Amino acid sequence: MLTGSAWSQKLGAEIGKAVIGQDAVIERLLVALLANGHVLLEGMPGLAKTLLVKSLGTALGVQFERIQFTPDLLPSDVVGTMIFQPKSGEFTAHRGPIFANLLLADEINRAPAKVQSALLEGMQERQVTIGGQTHPLPRPFFVMATQNPIEQEGTYPLPEAQTDRFLFKLLVEYPSAEEESAMMLRWGQVTKQPELAAVSSGEELLALRAEVDRIHISAAAQGYILALVRATRALAEKNGGAKRYLTFGASPRASLALYQSGRALAWLRGQDYLSPELVQELAPDVLRHRIGLTYEAEAEEITPDKIVAQVVERTAVPTA
Repeated sequence: MLTGSAWSQKLGAEIGKAVIGQDAVIERLLVALLANGHVLLEGMPGLAKTLLVKSLGTALGVQFERIQFTPDLLPSDVVGTMIFQPKSGEFTAHRGPIFANLLLADEINRAPAKVQSALLEGMQERQVTIGGQTHPLPRPFFVMATQNPIEQEGTYPLPEAQTDRFLFKLLVEYPSAEEESAMMLRWGQVTKQPELAAVSSGEELLALRAEVDRIHISAAAQGYILALVRATRALAEKNGGAKRYLTFGASPRASLALYQSGRALAWLRGQDYLSPELVQELAPDVLRHRIGLTYEAEAEEITPDKIVAQVVERTAVPTA
């Protein structure tokens, strides 16, 4: 059976033909694939978020669809609609782009809430309803969405119910000077564009999940995950005269996300058990979009990552 490092290396090498750098983000995307989770990518324009997801779909060898979210998008543009057939006199379901293995929701916060909610059933239940009939989505199925953190005009912030359905919220940073220089040398010519090939498959991914399920999680590690998640809820409770920096803490989906993604990361790293260090490494990506800052916290320029770092620092680490 393929090892985690071998699988990640062959996918990373193929994606690297089109995307220079972003190794940490690529690893998290592979973790999400193994953990059967969706990903929200946030970053400034021009950081290759769309190219990264498209390259992942090509290297993985699965059906890829992209939806450019705009204010005039309709729910039927995502899930599909019923179309009348004059010859038969019947309505038939026309399936939308959500019927893919990997769906890229580009600039997801540019579409209104009604369109965003069209993804909810698919993300959670892996099925959609068209004309009163339920249609299962292909296996595997993932939603990877992008958004720009600076533009506010013409955008619709994602509701908490939807952000909670994303396994990770990943922050895509600027490349280093060396990486940006390499980009100019490699892609400075218009005719020199990358050609990627499929080096894996959806069937292989589904088979690898069985290997991930074998990763051992001790009672101590499970308790550590619970302690971290419940600590965010404690910060949201009124505690005498102390300042409240959170309006709400992380939901039980956060515990499941740390549990599932922790095993996937351990398998990728060649470990047969989940260590507290891996839980700490994943905590920001799992928790930053699942906690709500108060107005006082935002006024003091406190970020979700600072809250998560505080929770990790104050939570006792199991020794066994």
